[in-house]
Amino acid sequence: MFKELAVRYWGYIVHVGIDPAMSFIEARRIKLLNLLALPCIPFMFFYAILNTCQHRYLLASLNLTTTLVNITVLLMHRYRMYYSARIVMIFFSVVLYTFTGMFFHNGAEYFLLNILILSILVYDNRWIVVGLSLMVIAAFLLILFLPQQWYLAPPVPQVRVWSNVSVSLLFIIVALSFFKYIQSDYQQQIEQQRQELAAMNKDKEKLFSVVAHDIRSPLATLEVLLDMYRKGEYPAQEMSAATEALYQKIVEMGGSLDNVLRWSARNIRGIRWRPESFPLAPLVQEVLSFCQLLIQQKQLVLQVEIPVVIELYADRDQVSVILRNILNNAIKFSYTGESISVRAEQDQEMVQIQVADQGTGMPAEQLAILFSGAPGQANGTYGEWGTGLGMLLCKEFTEQNKGHITAASTVGKGTLFTVTLPVAEEDE
Repeated sequence: MFKELAVRYWGYIVHVGIDPAMSFIEARRIKLLNLLALPCIPFMFFYAILNTCQHRYLLASLNLTTTLVNITVLLMHRYRMYYSARIVMIFFSVVLYTFTGMFFHNGAEYFLLNILILSILVYDNRWIVVGLSLMVIAAFLLILFLPQQWYLAPPVPQVRVWSNVSVSLLFIIVALSFFKYIQSDYQQQIEQQRQELAAMNKDKEKLFSVVAHDIRSPLATLEVLLDMYRKGEYPAQEMSAATEALYQKIVEMGGSLDNVLRWSARNIRGIRWRPESFPLAPLVQEVLSFCQLLIQQKQLVLQVEIPVVIELYADRDQVSVILRNILNNAIKFSYTGESISVRAEQDQEMVQIQVADQGTGMPAEQLAILFSGAPGQANGTYGEWGTGLGMLLCKEFTEQNKGHITAASTVGKGTLFTVTLPVAEEDE
């Protein structure tokens, strides 16, 4: 119990004044000052009592002053007075250690080395570092080499001198070790941030791919229809009905694109998995309405068999992306008048969704790298353009939703995609 309390309070004091909002390096500098100030408090207080008992009252008062200076530094950190705390610690330490070293010859000059290292570590300004360094070095040399014939009290025992020197060198080791820890920790954070940035950039590429894919396909179809209007290929009596149908499709496409853009904005800092329970049939109908222009353009026959009782437990937006990519591929590689089937079956734990077409199919070499995201381009039966990135998205999104996706294909006979996703449980 006592050990736990001691560890807790030690951790609290070492981190006093550290704000989560401050920079990494600034937080570590404050922690370094706390680490140097905290042991000095009991150490100097002990010597204040010892020197008082040995009738060295002036030295005892200097020890007590040093104790109070270190307590003040911790309090100033507590109240966010960071730069003032550094000035107080460095200035008073130089003055006190220089005075005690010159007049009591107790080895305090070696504590000045701690102040020298501390000044270099906590300041970035070159002139401040140079000025403080010269001041500390001058004080150290003054104590070490200036002939001294005066004493304010009897010299401290030689054992005390060795003790002070040992402690001061120990503090140097602590400071340098902590600096090494800072560098190592900083490099690890940089590497972690680099990996997070790379993953975020990869996610954004996927988001842009989804948005571009979902915008490009409908707009390409609208472009064809408008070009036909412009060239007068529609009879005059059909223009009114066609215009109305075109308007309805633009409205549908606008609603679908709003959903895509909202999903993209929600995931702009990285694609996140947000599972929920939802019925599959309405989602399939939503995706089919998004592809309706392409289906009508190729006069394809759709066979949809989705039981209304089937519910998934997955990220609805990601499942929508999966289905849109698979259905767009089925439409893109189908010839005019062919059929596409969309079926779903449910067992106890998983739902199996199958999308089959009778289109061009794929050779074995292409099928082998279909979900790898390898660079490549495959044009549809009407010359539709594609890169293959959509299949990589399907694979990653399926696996993120604890499912799997497979494809089987024969050249000239078509392709069958099978997506397996978790079924929604009653408590979910």
